[in-house]
Amino acid sequence: MQASDFDYDLPEALIAQHPPEHRSGGRLLCLGDGKLDHLQIADFPSRLRAGDLLVMNDTRVYPARLNGRKATGGKVELLVENILDENTALCLCKASKSPKAGVELVFDSGGSAVVQGREHDLFRIEFTLDATLLEYLQQHGSLPLPPYIERPVERDDLERYQTVFANRTGAVAAPTAGLHFDKELLSQCASKGVEQTFVTLHVGAGTFQPVRGDDLDSHVMHAEWLSVTDEVCQQIQQTKQKGGRVIAIGTTVVRALETAALGGVLQPYEGDTRLFLKPGDQFKVVDGLLTNFHLPRSTLLMLVCAFGGKQRLLDAYNAAVEHEYRFFSYGDAMLIWPEC
Repeated sequence: MQASDFDYDLPEALIAQHPPEHRSGGRLLCLGDGKLDHLQIADFPSRLRAGDLLVMNDTRVYPARLNGRKATGGKVELLVENILDENTALCLCKASKSPKAGVELVFDSGGSAVVQGREHDLFRIEFTLDATLLEYLQQHGSLPLPPYIERPVERDDLERYQTVFANRTGAVAAPTAGLHFDKELLSQCASKGVEQTFVTLHVGAGTFQPVRGDDLDSHVMHAEWLSVTDEVCQQIQQTKQKGGRVIAIGTTVVRALETAALGGVLQPYEGDTRLFLKPGDQFKVVDGLLTNFHLPRSTLLMLVCAFGGKQRLLDAYNAAVEHEYRFFSYGDAMLIWPEC
């Protein structure tokens, strides 16, 4: 199996550049029972049963983008990917020439930093600021919209590129399936007897990267930090014992839960994951998946193909293009049930 097996043709006009007017105002493509149903996000509760459990990602996106320059004058844009301590982080660096260890950076909003070295695609950078790095970012950083949203950040993004249940700060990208939920939609799910619980997975910028090369076995998966608590494990166990279904709201939840079950049984887990789910892998926890449409050749497209069946998913994507669904972070969603 090769990365090129996960290509599909997507007209640029279908890449959503803005969120829908209302959070739950998007469309929903439902894949199950051997057919496709064209619905609205507002129809999602009708596809649930009493006793089901929704598992959501409560990570919060922080303003991770900083602009500055090298001490020698060249412009630099940093995306602070992983804060290691109060003044050190792993960062993506956009510059005309990649900075080497020892290079000093100066920021437009004050403060400076020194490049310590590289770790794969990321630069280890030590900051000298008048506050902790996270405090500085909260005051001076900008929201890191995905690279395929080709416009400046707008005021509306500060609210809409964040879920209503965001709680634990640490992500540089939103868990986008969760963006469809407003309080009313969550309440409608609860009124059907559907329970809700939360895991945390801090989404990194690697989520947007296509697989480089064509050999899936040689791909080095990006690391993301997650937490699955004992309480969540117990809720999932009780749900399954009662015949309910565990429905992941987003691929990040799938990665979190399936990582926590790598030992064969779901158990509490906190730490990094490099889990790469692709066709042929088995799912131990998740029974249903609500997710947005993903980039060609991306590890997330491979994950949903593993969950729902590769040809079945790619056929659904072609149907979504034909029916002009909106794609990616601010786009529409799919509800996927595994093949019977």
